Amino acid sequence: MTMEISLNGKNALVGGSTSGIGKAIALQLANCGANVTLVGRNEEKLQETLKELRTDVDQHHTYIVTDYLDHVKYVSHMDEYFEKYAVDILVNNTQGPNPGTILQLTKADYQQAFNLLFQNAVYTTNLALAKMRENGGGRIINVSSMTVKEPQDNLVLSNTMRTALVSWSKSLANEVAKDDITVNSILTGYFETERLTSLMDNQASKEGNSFDEVRANRIQSVPAKRLGDPKEYGYLVAFLASEYASFLTGASIPLDGGIAKSLF
Repeated sequence: MTMEISLNGKNALVGGSTSGIGKAIALQLANCGANVTLVGRNEEKLQETLKELRTDVDQHHTYIVTDYLDHVKYVSHMDEYFEKYAVDILVNNTQGPNPGTILQLTKADYQQAFNLLFQNAVYTTNLALAKMRENGGGRIINVSSMTVKEPQDNLVLSNTMRTALVSWSKSLANEVAKDDITVNSILTGYFETERLTSLMDNQASKEGNSFDEVRANRIQSVPAKRLGDPKEYGYLVAFLASEYASFLTGASIPLDGGIAKSLF
């Protein structure tokens, strides 16, 4: 049997989907036939991305304007959405927290990052789960980071909060597997995105090096000798969202061109 991913009739909610990895995921899920709800804080960018999604006769796409950094308003927006809609595919993704080392961070930094990367995802997942269980299944996919396995000193907030979410998701996966709901996390390496460009720019400023030097060093550190293309991320998410991944759950999957040194 030839493997052909079809998500026709499936409803997907994709966080942080106006640029980078999130946008690539949204585009690919739409290409596979899903109805996609975009989530972002910039309505103009949401409208622009909406126009780029493939739309066949039976496909319907929409968007939610919300700010992940305002947890109270975010909760309100999600409550409003899930009162009306159900999703089959939930992609937990948002912008990353500010870089920084332990001695540079404040209590407020930790709280903001906790809400951004953990609280928002847990809240949204719980809302989605209720409908998934009623409807007989679903897919939950977390956009995480390779720093979960190999922490970086200047990304303490990301290291910490993403690890918490991956751990929580592993427990969740065990609990809902019987309901045909899978929960998986993708450990992201270096991808050609605005986020990585910002991090490299910050690194160059701190080290007194040029941006091109920092970029070249990053590429050199990747066994594949290149940065990832966000489209490649979309391909993996589409697979995880499909029927072909129904026995794959509780996994943390590296997508990093081989950069991770750890075995597990």
